Amino acid sequence: MLSKNKIKLVTSLSYKKNRDETGLFVAEGFKLVEELSQVFHCEFIGYLSEKENEIASLQAQEKIPVSEDIMTKISSQKSPQGVLGVFKKNKVDEIDNEIIKSQLCIALDDIQDPGNLGTIIRLADWFGIRHVFCSEYSADVYSTKVIQATMGAIARVNVHYVDLEKFLSSIENIPIYGAFLDGENIYSEKLSHNGIIVMGNEGNGISDKIARNVGVRLNIPSFSPDSTTTESLNVAVATAIICSEFRRRKIGK
Repeated sequence: MLSKNKIKLVTSLSYKKNRDETGLFVAEGFKLVEELSQVFHCEFIGYLSEKENEIASLQAQEKIPVSEDIMTKISSQKSPQGVLGVFKKNKVDEIDNEIIKSQLCIALDDIQDPGNLGTIIRLADWFGIRHVFCSEYSADVYSTKVIQATMGAIARVNVHYVDLEKFLSSIENIPIYGAFLDGENIYSEKLSHNGIIVMGNEGNGISDKIARNVGVRLNIPSFSPDSTTTESLNVAVATAIICSEFRRRKIGK
């Protein structure tokens, strides 16, 4: 059974301070735990007895059966899926400009909502984007809500936390695009196969200090016939549309 110390550890990992101190994070659900166990070291898996055959093939330092009461206690979900893994964070290597020059990357300026961050990482994976650069005040990629929202994409996308203003200002000869309400129509603007796409905060958009580093301001036009149309798009939805247009142009070349 799961010891009191391990129960305390799992519940403590709901706080960023403890995730930073221990270098550990939590993921729930068989499919997610299975994907992450192939990339991250798994300290232990807690599972309900009926999941024993299902988790038999998973790689973990320890596998521990738990009761439904304990699973409910350690799970962050209203309806626990019966499989919970505690993983060790991987060290994310620094990336140099030479790598960025050949790829399309995403930069996030203070994205606060864990669901948005997780969805954007999942989108990056879908569109073959391997590097996401987050400002230092963006949501923590290792929070349980973000990990769950990535649906396993965190195993394939490298997330870097940087001083975003300093990072972008240091980049040379690489196009930097940004999403703005007053930007140019993305469907008529020339787009490159590489570069950095900057997406802004949910409420405030891209901050002025970051905007100064953006070379091309893009806008997703509304096609609504009504003048009272929705003011703006959710940042994850906007990211999906912009990434799709970049990839569509690449395929069309």
